[in-house]
Amino acid sequence: MKRLMISVLLSALLVSSASAEFTKVGSSGAQFLKIAVGSRYQAMGEAAAATADDVYATFFNPAGLAEIGNGAISFTKVDYLLDIDLNYVGFAKYFDDVGVLGLSATMLSAGDQEITTLEQQDGTGEYYTASSYAVGVTYARQLNLRFSFGASLKYIAERIHNERAEGFAVDFGTLVYLGYRSLRLGMAISNMGPEMKFSGSDLIVQYYDEPDDDPTGPVSAELKTTPYDLPLLFRIGLAYDIDLGYKSVMTVAGELKHPNDNVQQGAFGVEYAFDDNFFLRGGYKLNYDEEGLTAGAGLATDLSKSTRLVIDYAWQDFGRLQSTQRFSVGFTF
Repeated sequence: MKRLMISVLLSALLVSSASAEFTKVGSSGAQFLKIAVGSRYQAMGEAAAATADDVYATFFNPAGLAEIGNGAISFTKVDYLLDIDLNYVGFAKYFDDVGVLGLSATMLSAGDQEITTLEQQDGTGEYYTASSYAVGVTYARQLNLRFSFGASLKYIAERIHNERAEGFAVDFGTLVYLGYRSLRLGMAISNMGPEMKFSGSDLIVQYYDEPDDDPTGPVSAELKTTPYDLPLLFRIGLAYDIDLGYKSVMTVAGELKHPNDNVQQGAFGVEYAFDDNFFLRGGYKLNYDEEGLTAGAGLATDLSKSTRLVIDYAWQDFGRLQSTQRFSVGFTF
């Protein structure tokens, strides 16, 4: 099984590498699927292929969901650029002799925008909205002490006023402990699926075959829209925990990414944990247009013998676009 999963991931990387030669930068759609969730990992520069071990593994590497020992639920709110909001909720539960099952939902909203026309370029007084969302189910299982795998199936939809596009995608991931202390390797491929295409009532027009004198009148026709690819992404990363003594542990992580609509990218991240309750994090993204430095902190505390509260915050520099902030709240039980 391990050889099969690794072969699938490597084959997908070769396919995406070949297609990249014919794909222009920024050519894919459903870009909200690339906005990371989980403040812990955003604060670490998104170097998460080998570090994601909670509900947010559904986004970065489904195999990491196998690290959940019982149950967990988490929420993230992202104050993104240009007043765009993104919200995420995820739930995961471990079942004996089965593995871990997870559910997740991501919702992006751009708010109301005024409609303009050629005749009314200052606005018509009417408004439209644009939104995108994805709902997914994930399964992960630890096959032995060193190897875990996971997979997700996602339903994706985007809407602009009365037009809509929808489709399905799958994610695959593996997590391997390499045998040297805590050193681990994570690999994942995200958003594998067919093209999506917009359709809707605003694309229906009246067409005259003979404009000058057509006794049959107009016929209904639909304007054609161009299909677009999903943002396919392959990531591979390493992580290692360093025991600093007196309840202190430092986790260092690195990751390489191969997107189908951009150049190769990378990330480095570090997390300092004290007593498994207080966390400081930092990271840096490589070869991004505007993104770079990231930072954040976290707090975890016991609410009862079986319930634990986790609060995380992340800040990210966006260069000329200023910065974004993320807040996450989660419970393990």
